[in-house]
Amino acid sequence: MPIDASELATLRDALIRARAQGVRVVSVDGRRVEYQTDAEMATALADLERRLRGASSTPNTIRINASKGL
Repeated sequence: MPIDASELATLRDALIRARAQGVRVVSVDGRRVEYQTDAEMATALADLERRLRGASSTPNTIRINASKGL
């Protein structure tokens, strides 16, 4: 079951706040995740950002194909 965009945004925001405060433990909705390094947090944040971009309904690229019908 895919995670909806609003939940992904909540997870991302919690991770950004924890990282900015120098905390390696993030708790959201009763779930607790402890990161060992800042690099691990950065990787998780990049993954959340990628998933959020994928969850958006707006296409990133529009391709047009035309021919003269010959």
